[in-house]
Amino acid sequence: MKHPNDQIPAPWARTPTSRRSALRGLAGLLLTSPLFQDFAEAAAKEGFNGNQPPPIDDLFNTFDFAKAAKEYLDPIAWDYLAEGASDEVALDDARRGFNRIIIRPRFLTDVHEIDVKANVLGQNLPFPIFIDPSGGKNCFLDGGELEVAKAAAKLGCMYISNGGVDEFLTSAEAPKNWWMLTTGSHLRSKGTMETFVEKLEDMGATGICFTVDIIHVSHRERSIHNKFVRRWCDTGVPRDSAGKLIYAEGEQAWTTGNYPHLAFPTPTWEDVKTLREMTDLKIILKGILTAEDTAKAVEVGVDGVVVSSHGARQMDHVGGPIEALPECVEAANGKIEVLVDGGFRRGSDVLKALSLGAKAAGVARPYLWGMTLYGQQGVERVLTLLYTELALDMGMSGVAKIGDIDRKLVRIRDYELTGPGAIR
Repeated sequence: MKHPNDQIPAPWARTPTSRRSALRGLAGLLLTSPLFQDFAEAAAKEGFNGNQPPPIDDLFNTFDFAKAAKEYLDPIAWDYLAEGASDEVALDDARRGFNRIIIRPRFLTDVHEIDVKANVLGQNLPFPIFIDPSGGKNCFLDGGELEVAKAAAKLGCMYISNGGVDEFLTSAEAPKNWWMLTTGSHLRSKGTMETFVEKLEDMGATGICFTVDIIHVSHRERSIHNKFVRRWCDTGVPRDSAGKLIYAEGEQAWTTGNYPHLAFPTPTWEDVKTLREMTDLKIILKGILTAEDTAKAVEVGVDGVVVSSHGARQMDHVGGPIEALPECVEAANGKIEVLVDGGFRRGSDVLKALSLGAKAAGVARPYLWGMTLYGQQGVERVLTLLYTELALDMGMSGVAKIGDIDRKLVRIRDYELTGPGAIR
């Protein structure tokens, strides 16, 4: 979801004179007294504009969570979470692509019991929805990666980690199915690759997720217009008591016009082959959008691909991943598994992806909205809403279990609805 160097801190990590800092300090003092514990917790959870999250049960779908998170977050943090690359055409396409896929329900089948359990990449899962990796979680909630890992463990779902929570991942409470992300830095040499692999094997990881589409820093122009400084990824978004951003002397905001240059050669298919030969851990390639690259993935022996546009945050004008899914499934030809992410907001979106041949669908922004507002509980609530919507949509479509879903359940129309009645 982001460049590996982007580690944006929590929106409340500002100067000591900020209103939020004062409230957090007060909260810490009051927590020593049981009489004021409730007040302290509320003060510590105050949003950027002084508001608190609504009761979690008042949010009924992922769009409700998005609206509440936008009202809660620092505007710069929200833009960073919501933005896409360049013109954000691919960001729009990620959602619009679902509108062309029509469900063909089958009636008079026995759907009194619905089973959403699935086997994905050799793992038995409670539902075919996985937690995508997302860097910069501290931009939205301090310690967010741990909250997400705990939610994954509680739900039993597939979780791809951005790292930083090794102690939890090696504990008895760790998720049973967790993968570690690499953006390619671990593949620079055989030595770095071996160190990376050995660590994951010792930690008990399920596999490696290599995100292939984040080699260069993209133009995310909301953040560029916000004069975002990349150092803030580590130190926080500094504001004075009036709420104005503070820039250190000589500090350069994120900008355009810089010719792309990297100090190291970028990974190739040969590096993936070397990685494959080095470990028995499962390997998936995330960021695939074409039949050609899917066929190469089959050739080098990885276990699967994730059809993905990186949340539309890297290359613009690549369409929605759901549009690329059919050609990738065809190229895989059942030899490797195909997963997909990008724009999933409803259980019906997941149903459509499964109908087109995906084994599972991944989400990032939706669980980040939940995490922002409620931590672990918010992540669990968002995923629960998605898989219960999936179950309901399956029942209304006449399919009782995941194995009953096939290509005949959907058709793709050759036009797109536009105008006031279009669903965005």
